[in-house]
Parts: sequence; C-alpha cells; structure tokens
Amino acid sequence: MQQTLLSYDRGTILIRSDAKIPYSAWDDRVRAFRAQALYYREIVDFLQKSELSAVIDKVQDPPPCPELKCKGVGMRPYQRKALESWDKAGRRGVIVLPTGAGKTVIGMKAIELVNRPAIVVVPTLDLLQQWRERVAEELGIRVGVYGGGDNTIEAVTVSTYDSAYLRAGELGNRFDLLVFDEVHHLPAESFRQIAEMFTAPYRLGLTATYEREDTLHLELPRLIGGVVYRLAPEDLAGKYLSRYGLERINVELTPDEKTEYDRNYRQFADYLERNRIWLTSPVSFQRFIMRTAKDPEARQALLARNRAIQIAFNSEAKVDKLGEILAENPDERILVFTQHNDLVYRISRRFLLPFITHTTKKEERSEVLRGFRAGRFRAVVTSKVLDEGIDVPEASIGVIVSGTGSSREFVQRLGRLLRKSEGKGAARLIELVSRQTSETKTSARRKKGSMKKEKEEVDGKQGEEPTQAVSEGDLNDEVVDWRD
Repeated sequence: MQQTLLSYDRGTILIRSDAKIPYSAWDDRVRAFRAQALYYREIVDFLQKSELSAVIDKVQDPPPCPELKCKGVGMRPYQRKALESWDKAGRRGVIVLPTGAGKTVIGMKAIELVNRPAIVVVPTLDLLQQWRERVAEELGIRVGVYGGGDNTIEAVTVSTYDSAYLRAGELGNRFDLLVFDEVHHLPAESFRQIAEMFTAPYRLGLTATYEREDTLHLELPRLIGGVVYRLAPEDLAGKYLSRYGLERINVELTPDEKTEYDRNYRQFADYLERNRIWLTSPVSFQRFIMRTAKDPEARQALLARNRAIQIAFNSEAKVDKLGEILAENPDERILVFTQHNDLVYRISRRFLLPFITHTTKKEERSEVLRGFRAGRFRAVVTSKVLDEGIDVPEASIGVIVSGTGSSREFVQRLGRLLRKSEGKGAARLIELVSRQTSETKTSARRKKGSMKKEKEEVDGKQGEEPTQAVSEGDLNDEVVDWRD
C-alpha cells in the first residue's frame, strides 16, 4: 500500500502523497501538496475514510500534558447546556453569553472535557492575567504564557491575540484545543491567520457580542464553527445577572453649539446632495472617505462632519446633566463612558474623578479599579478601555456620554453593570444624547437588535430630525482623522 506523509511547516500542512488531497494545492518548491493548518482535522478524516494509503502523521508536537481536572468549578444549568451543545457540534463553535454569565467557567470545563493540550487566546493583558490565575487555581498546574514579555509553553497556555498571531508558525501544531475569548476579534484580517495556521481540531469561541458592524463575523463558521448556543442579557437578568434598565436622556445643545453644529452638518449634507452620494452602508462610507483623498471639497465636507460630531458628542449640556446624575446618586458606584480621551480629561477635572484611558499605566489603572471596588472612588470616567475584560460587579450605573453606533460597544458597556454584587439593586445604563443631531440615530442603531427591554426618559418634546442627505444617519460615527 502507498504511504501518505503529513508534516507541519510554519502554519501549513505538507502532504506527500500520490493522490490529490482535499483542501490542498501543489507546491512545486517542495514537491508536495500544501494545505492550511486549519484543515488538518478534515484531511486526516478524509485519509482515514478513503483508505487510499497508509498515513504517517508527523504533524502534532504537543507539550507533555497531565490529566486536566478542574478542582471545584460548578456549572449553572445554562452553562452545562452550552458546553453540551458545543460537544455535540463536534467540539467546534461559538457560545454567545452576556458579560457576567460565566464564559470562563465554560472555557475551563471545555479544557477538562478535551483533556489535551490547550491554548486560550485573549485580547488584553488584563484578561491574560485573569485566565492565567484561573487556570493555575482550578487545574493546579503551571500555565504557559505568550504576551507581555513572556514566551513559555505548557500543557495549558494563555496568549494574547497579538502574540498568537506573531508566533502562529511555531505554536500552530502544539495544541489540540483552541479557545478564543472575545472571539469577535478573531475575524480581523491579521488575527484570522491564528485560526488558519493552527492545527487544533477542537475550537471554542466565547463572546457576548458575536456580530460585527463590518459583517466579518461571517468568517467565524469557517475558522472555528458557527454559533452553537446563545443567550441574551434579558434571559438571565434577575436570577444569574442583575436586573437592569435602559434610559435615554435627550439634552439641548447651547445656542452657540446648535448654530455651529447646523452650519457644519449642512456643509457636509449639501456636498452629498450636490454629488448624489447616499451613505447607506459602511462600504459606501468608505468610498466617500477614499474620495476625500482626491477631492478637496470632499475633504472639507468630511472635516465639517467631524466638527459637527464633536459638538454633539462633547456638548456642555451633557456634562451638566452628568453632574446632576452624580449628585442624585451619591451612594451608587458609577462608570462614565466617553468616545474620546479629551472629554474624559474634561469630566475628570470638573468633577474630580479618577480616569482610565489607554495611556494610563498598569499600576495606576489597577489602583483606580481597586479604589472603585472598595468604595474609595464613587465614579470612574473612561473612554473605550473598560468596554471588555474588566470585572467590576460593584458598578450599578453606567452613563454613556458619547459613543459610536456599534451595538457591540453598547452591549459591552451594559455588561460592565450586569454582574451581581451584595446589596446591589437593579443596574441602570443611561445614554446622554444631543437632541436634533445625528447622534439620535447613532443611539437608535447601537441598541437595534441588541435589547428587548428599554425605558426612554426624554426631557421635553422630541425634536424633529434635520433634513439630511444621509438616509440612515452617519454610518461611521468615528471622527475620521484625515492626514496628508
């Protein structure tokens, strides 16, 4: 009988065989077929079922692995059902659960179930440390780490997405189980190569926010499998998570702000109307951005749009209303979210609140969070860095002073409030929205399809939306930084 030799080569599988194997292409440089490591499981299954030749498999090179047994992790009924669904799906797929629902427990139990070398991939150093400590505590083993200056491999290893991407060629054949925490990061053009260059036959994705605004989540079924289990926050609120309410408070721009907003937004809208441009999708918006590189008038329209958005996001009325919320809730622990750092610093100075941004050093960040959990700080103001991966069950009120139209961002910010804590009542997520600006549509988009329960608190009569050439409001809510 003929022989087929399988080996691993820097993120790919080399197949030396006389027969054409599915998922592979001939590589004349090495005189062998080559396939993405992603398809290792399918290739082995095909060879075993076809019986075309004897298979010599030299692909996997796992580290020594003791029995992986969790010491005392109990599972809630929905966690058990989620793991069972993943197991029945061939141990591939994504589990979607709200923040605070215990996705880490499911990940730990998946490692125990497979009982083979596993790597957990996380987006931040904070999550890397949390997973490292949890694995060491529950499994009682040394934990490998890739990220933050460490490069050690063990039977269970935790890595950042960045390190796993950079080291995929050398790590790709060392593990049987891939666990992606916050798996919505994986479809990014660079990070998806992690899934493509690893041979791991078993793959688990964990997230509270599966869908991406750019629709790249459609890549996940190919990379690790589709959604096998999903629950929304309202499915667990009250019993396993805090009850919560959503509120929107509309505020008026000052007369000067309103005049300046209308002038800038009209310049942007007039340009779109004259040139018959309709921003009905992210793709059409990107085309408009590309146009600004060649058309000076388009560039000026974009800059005017940016100025209008900044006025709506950073209005003085929002800061005043935030002051009222702080004064009315002296005994609550409050997280204040903004889109940009300049507003973080402005709020911090006015109300003497500690802040956390991407420039905050690790030691200072840890001290602020400790003070918040202990009650020394009643509120913390932040931009995007607390949107995911931070455990602050003491937080009972969140105030979104500004943000994008991303429903993922909205759900993540709500998730900071959902964990239960002793003495904590119902959580509240409050949006401050500038009336009669495109931000009202931004607010509607970020909640669309993500929440079933909503309470609207509107000060006065809802104003009419200004006539705009943008049929669905601004598709991209970021202030675009145009550079020569």
